Amino acid sequence: MSAHLAGLGWVTPLGTGLEEVFARVKSGEVAEVKTVVNPETGRALSYMPVPLKSVEALGRNPRLRRSSAISYFAVAAGLAALADAGIAMTPEVAARTAVIFAICDGGVIYTRKFYDQIVKQGAPAASPLLFPETVYNAPASHLAALLGIDGASYTLVGDASVGLAALHCGAQLLALGGIDQCVVVGAEECDWILCEAYGAWRLGGSPLAEGAAAVVLRRAGRWKVDTHPGVTFFRRSAAGAALEQAARAVGAGAETDWVAACANRTFIDAIENAVLARVCPQAPVLRIKHALGEAPGAGALCQVVAAALSGSASALVPVVGLNQQATAARITPVR
Repeated sequence: MSAHLAGLGWVTPLGTGLEEVFARVKSGEVAEVKTVVNPETGRALSYMPVPLKSVEALGRNPRLRRSSAISYFAVAAGLAALADAGIAMTPEVAARTAVIFAICDGGVIYTRKFYDQIVKQGAPAASPLLFPETVYNAPASHLAALLGIDGASYTLVGDASVGLAALHCGAQLLALGGIDQCVVVGAEECDWILCEAYGAWRLGGSPLAEGAAAVVLRRAGRWKVDTHPGVTFFRRSAAGAALEQAARAVGAGAETDWVAACANRTFIDAIENAVLARVCPQAPVLRIKHALGEAPGAGALCQVVAAALSGSASALVPVVGLNQQATAARITPVR
């Protein structure tokens, strides 16, 4: 599938400015790693947080006042992408706009608090204020409501490849003709229980990170994006073939002159390096997650934003997820 990127936005541990954050990542700067403590065991855990100043202004919005961090990140990135696209949301525009949200771990902060009350105090202690933010589509609901969108709104749940799945879904919606633009957003928040889980599963090569990224998809825009629905693999040894299949399907090859990699200091790095050596051996590689951490729901869309900002004639975004899914996208500027 093909569509066009008309606007970009992100909220990262290094800030929110598109060019500024991209320049810092390219220079080799790494976001600050902070510590969160498991209150049950006292164990210290590492993660990369988004600076509160990046989204604190949204706290004045009545709808978001009690929302969890992931909704703040998603809304901030989505609004930034629309502003970058130069789209002013009116009722007429909203009627022709869809929202697609990509998520992996969800609103873990409120979910942990909600079930912690049930476990320790019983079901009657469960807070009705916390529950709405525990559902996976809460961030998409907040963004759609703030934009006045009461039509198509979808939340896709998956692994680190889910951002590209959402991008592909958006391209499909545009092809159906019922909308003029689609705001595709991926977001993630961090909590000690999530950091501990990733460590226990030995998936924490790069620190877990908070953040969000968003793009506005249209039929015309500044960058063309070719998407792929993804290739499932059932054993780690097959991941390379799955990724190569997806990369070649979107047009990656000798002409690819830049790569926004998904390497996160796990087994994925070796798989990705082997595939890139076969598909586009001359292309320079920027490892986004080495600088911004692993924010599974947002990571792939952060790669897409970086690929667009690179100015490359043909940029590849490869992604291998931790739940047996590989996919890719290709970004080319419209001259």
